[in-house]
Amino acid sequence: MTRAFNFCAGPAVLPEEVLAWARNDLLDWQGRGLSVMEMSHRSDEFMGIAHQAEQDLRQLLAIPANYRVLFMQGGASSQFATVPLNLLSEGGHADYVDTGIWSQKGIAEGRRFGDVAEVASARDNGYTAVPDPDQWVLRPGADYLHITPNETIGGLAYPAIPDLGDCPLVADLSSAILSEPLDVSRFGLIYAGAQKNIGPAGLTLVIIREDLIKPMSDCTPAMMSYAIADKNGSMYNTPPTYAWYLAGLVFQWLKQHGGLQAMATLNQRKAGKLYGAIDNSDFYNNPIRPDCRSLMNVPFTLADESLNKAFLAGAEERRLLNLNGHRSVGGMRASIYNAMPEAGVDALIDYMADFEKERA
Repeated sequence: MTRAFNFCAGPAVLPEEVLAWARNDLLDWQGRGLSVMEMSHRSDEFMGIAHQAEQDLRQLLAIPANYRVLFMQGGASSQFATVPLNLLSEGGHADYVDTGIWSQKGIAEGRRFGDVAEVASARDNGYTAVPDPDQWVLRPGADYLHITPNETIGGLAYPAIPDLGDCPLVADLSSAILSEPLDVSRFGLIYAGAQKNIGPAGLTLVIIREDLIKPMSDCTPAMMSYAIADKNGSMYNTPPTYAWYLAGLVFQWLKQHGGLQAMATLNQRKAGKLYGAIDNSDFYNNPIRPDCRSLMNVPFTLADESLNKAFLAGAEERRLLNLNGHRSVGGMRASIYNAMPEAGVDALIDYMADFEKERA
């Protein structure tokens, strides 16, 4: 069987080696006579899997000792509510920066639970560049400031992490985590849905500084309490055990392939090739300012939008899958996460060149 190149934004491509490891253990994990899917989450076997996954993640990201790692559920979208329910103090407020659809969803959800303000927006530039941090209208004494460093839909990424002084920085890193080295100490809290660079859907990673874990309030559901999750080792109820196990395999794969610096080098090369093909053509276009372009999600349009269906059909014939843009913006989008091999990007570039010759 020849695998296709899957450019889906999520659930996204997984490393082929990881899938092979999981296949080999599917029916009989390490001679125990059962699958990981059948294990009790309280068993010594699964507790070992969970512990190893956290240790490998801590090593990959060099997570400081004063940060807790939580493996939660509900996707990143559940964190839009979980963050303010846990971090907003009574009578307090939080600031948010709008750089696209996902940050907008976070703002809207946050406003359901307290005083949340949009202190900067990329709206004025058509969401083609991150607002200059020097122009952000921050409110003194904010409980936290929330950013989305990589907007999966629009392909807009922060060129650098802003310096906020003592204000805790909260980041939705769903589509960028593990794609390059990251200074976790710059953040108060990081969260990420798994189904892009971590593993399959169903798991949500939270990395939180210990001092931000507050006692559970009366209005916070137990399943959304960081304190409850931390106290119970992310096992207040039955966690998504198989997704957790597969995430652990991805962490091992990353370590075997040189860690996050090696991923960064590869991702920069892949993205550089694809953006170069777009920029050197009058047939394709990417609107994002070059210094704010995502390494993970590359949206592009065709000069003649009537050719979109033909482009996607031709891509399918070449086994280049899921290139259609998000329904809210249209066009095309190639998500080129860690597990997308460079050969996949090369194949896409070759197809784009051939399609342009035939249709331009």
